[in-house]
Amino acid sequence: MTKIDLSKYHNTLSRKHQLTRVAWNVVWTLLARPLPCSMGSAWKRTLLRIFGAKINATAVIYSSAKVYYPANLEMGAYSCLASHAECYNVDKVTIGDNSTISQGAYLCTASHDITNPLNPLVTAPIVIKDQAWVGAKAFVGMGVTIGQGAVVGATASVYKDVEPWTVVGGNPAKFLKKRIVKE
Repeated sequence: MTKIDLSKYHNTLSRKHQLTRVAWNVVWTLLARPLPCSMGSAWKRTLLRIFGAKINATAVIYSSAKVYYPANLEMGAYSCLASHAECYNVDKVTIGDNSTISQGAYLCTASHDITNPLNPLVTAPIVIKDQAWVGAKAFVGMGVTIGQGAVVGATASVYKDVEPWTVVGGNPAKFLKKRIVKE
C-alpha cells in the first residue's frame, strides 16, 4: 500500500505569481469590494485589466465576486460575474458574450493528481460559450466547456462538457432538456 506524505509537497506556482495574487487581493479588497453590487463596473474592469484580464467594455463584475488570478480571465460583451461568484482561475477561464455566471457559482480550473503520492497541482481551462448561463451556486470543474446557449441549473455540479442549447442539473449534472428560446 502506497503511503501519502504531504510533507514533500511543493507548490509549483512561482513566487511572482504568488506576489501578484497578494497585490491583486489587496487592490480588489480596498478599491472594489466596498462598492455596492454592480456599481462602478468601469472601475472594476479597469482594475482587472491592470492585472492582465481581457474584459469587454460592457462586461459586469459584481463587487463581491472573487477572481483568483485576473490574467487568466477573459469576459465577452454583456457577460456577467454575479454576486459572490468565485472564479478560481489558476488556468484560463473564458466567459463568452451574453453569458451569466450567477450568484455563488464556482468555476474551478485546478485540482490535484490523486494518483501521485505528492498530489501535484493539475489545471485545465474552463470555456463558457456565448449565451450560456451558469445558475446560482453551480460548480463547474476544470477542463469543462459549457456549450453555446446551454444552461447549468442552480446547484448543479458539472464535470463534463455541456452540449449547446441544453439544460443540465443535478450532481453530477445530467441532461434535463433542450433549451428552446421563444422569440
